[in-house]
Amino acid sequence: MTQKKATYIIIGAGLSGLTSAYALYKQGKTDILILEARERIGGRILTKNHIDLGATWFQNHHEYLSSLLDDLQIERFHQYSQGKSVLVYNSMAPAHYFENDPSYPSAFRIAGGSSAMIEKLAAIHKEKIHTNTVVSNITTTKGQVTILTNNGTYEAAKVIVTIPPRIATQITFTPELPETLMEAMENTHTWMSNAMKVGVTFANPFWRKKGFSGTLIGQISCVTELYDHCSVNEENYTLMGFVNEALRDVSAEERKTKILAHLKKYLGDEVMNYLSYEEKDWSQDSYTASSNIKSIYMSPRYGNSKFQEFYHDGRLLFSGAETSPIHGGYMDGAVFSGLNAAKKLIL
Repeated sequence: MTQKKATYIIIGAGLSGLTSAYALYKQGKTDILILEARERIGGRILTKNHIDLGATWFQNHHEYLSSLLDDLQIERFHQYSQGKSVLVYNSMAPAHYFENDPSYPSAFRIAGGSSAMIEKLAAIHKEKIHTNTVVSNITTTKGQVTILTNNGTYEAAKVIVTIPPRIATQITFTPELPETLMEAMENTHTWMSNAMKVGVTFANPFWRKKGFSGTLIGQISCVTELYDHCSVNEENYTLMGFVNEALRDVSAEERKTKILAHLKKYLGDEVMNYLSYEEKDWSQDSYTASSNIKSIYMSPRYGNSKFQEFYHDGRLLFSGAETSPIHGGYMDGAVFSGLNAAKKLIL
């Protein structure tokens, strides 16, 4: 019989939610359930065919994520950046070539893809994760939280909502949440919600052999950013990047043709000998993007103070990358918020 009652229920099996569960387990709090609307875990972390189609990079100053990776014994490695990089600033002018300063530290990637971290976090309580479970109502009465889903009713003493705040507004809360909190939820941009990523795999890293770094930048281009995405053991050879949002309006076939032609123009004919081609348009993911999506080109504001408070008589908390006052919108912010929420629950 499926468990429907727990001391702690976490809504969302992304990085923040799984980090909270992991932290609670380490404190001996094992009466936990995690409800996930998708058929998979990971949220906006998605590694497919060795390609990170969601969250990918982090920096030296992302200490909470780094500590978690150390705790999970997961290796990290530097983003490859050796050789010539390409800047396309005018489609009518020749490309500009530049090389990165080798003394400047590059971003890190996670060995095995970002999903390696998700799998390790989830491994200790996989049976506690209920996927394909969409929450529609959260009601607090008489010291108990009742959660209505498409798979029946759940009960908890305390709940952490870790899904993007704008998506969480689709849940009916009883009693109603304060208007100031609802406004903050509506006005918080969902990280990745307007992104479209592409990954192309090859039999060998031909661009490296030609002296290219694999970096291709150009806001006017089909692919606004492209990077070398080979695996840490160099057994998988990939280029991965962000697709120009204007290509959202053309067919998938036409978009693929345009992207491959663009890469061929600047990196060489070898592009057409690709092994696989993957795309992920996060704007079409209903658990990431909402109907009022709009593109944001400057860093959005995250970590509204309203997200740091308890609601429903101290039984309801919000967590997630967008709620974090530290490195909001990054994986590090998701980890910090997950740890912080777990700590608050057991105080």
